[in-house]
Amino acid sequence: MSDAIMEIEKVSKIYDTDGMEVHALRELSLGIKAGEFTAIAGPSGSGKTTLLNIISGLDTPTSGTVTLSGKLISEMKGSELSDFRRDRIGFIFQSYNLIPVLSVKENIEYIMLLQGVSEHERRSRVTSILNQVGLEGMETRLPRQLSGGQQQRVAVARAIVTKPDIILADEPTANLDSVTASTLLDIMHELNQTSGITFVFSTHDSMIMEKARRLVLLRDGSIDKDETRS
Repeated sequence: MSDAIMEIEKVSKIYDTDGMEVHALRELSLGIKAGEFTAIAGPSGSGKTTLLNIISGLDTPTSGTVTLSGKLISEMKGSELSDFRRDRIGFIFQSYNLIPVLSVKENIEYIMLLQGVSEHERRSRVTSILNQVGLEGMETRLPRQLSGGQQQRVAVARAIVTKPDIILADEPTANLDSVTASTLLDIMHELNQTSGITFVFSTHDSMIMEKARRLVLLRDGSIDKDETRS
């Protein structure tokens, strides 16, 4: 896919478990276009978490390549990889991964501090994103003072505020009740629609699968189905 922002080409991942080879991914190829809202789903052991880890640069493929915005992630190492991941990829985790001693504002602006973004720009971006995710007025609260849904909204804001090329969300609704999960999903869908932010989910959640404009189903490390809805 020449117009893809991310290209996964013939990626395989083999783990050695007590002398036995486990094939988590089998020559999987997939292209993600800018602005897509894609869910990667499948039963446990299908390879979806492995795939997300590889396309994020958190793991390396046994063979094959991963390219994001024309850069070969699968061959990066050390500070080059960590800097690229910091600047180009936003992460949303099921466990929120907020820093407990930092306020909402401080959690959201933390990566911008690492990027050297000016204080004025950080303040402007934080104010804007808090309004977008419905957390205005909560800037000084600590994570423990927030509900699970509010904490995940902070995580979404933190992922988006750095203006990455792509957002990778690993089971982002897994720890939320259905009403809270639906609200959060609506926020992410609205951000995708209004700002063109590219989202890729790894999920078991039927709500995300139904909301996604593209659904990629994995089975035994290969793509079983890839469908795009209008």
